[in-house]
Amino acid sequence: MSYGPAAALQAAIYERLAADAALAALVGGAIHDALPQGAAPDLFVVLGAEQVRAQGDGTGAGAEHRITVSVVSETAGFLAAKQAAGAVSDALDGAMLSLARGRLVALRFLRARALRTGAGQRRRIDLTFRARVDDGA
Repeated sequence: MSYGPAAALQAAIYERLAADAALAALVGGAIHDALPQGAAPDLFVVLGAEQVRAQGDGTGAGAEHRITVSVVSETAGFLAAKQAAGAVSDALDGAMLSLARGRLVALRFLRARALRTGAGQRRRIDLTFRARVDDGA
């Protein structure tokens, strides 16, 4: 196993989302790798939790990354969050991203979970993607 390409994978996912025109039309530049400090925008995307397990083979080290990307909305109802989540899914599912370290073999949508959080109207959709990465370092 190699966790070495994890930072490169996160950077490539962030770059893909930040460059996606459909997502930008919905959230502007509100794409973060940590929860925003202070007053958060009404609709934003945040890179979240990751689970990694060994997936190397006889040809080299590799890993399967299960990555969560969350869409958070402060508006009533799920419509805005679902639209943004759809744009995230469209941008990432099947994308062949170039990594600064390692090689992305596949990136696929795995599942989503929509829920209400906090005491107010906050809605969150957690999208989980499975990425298979070979470490050619």
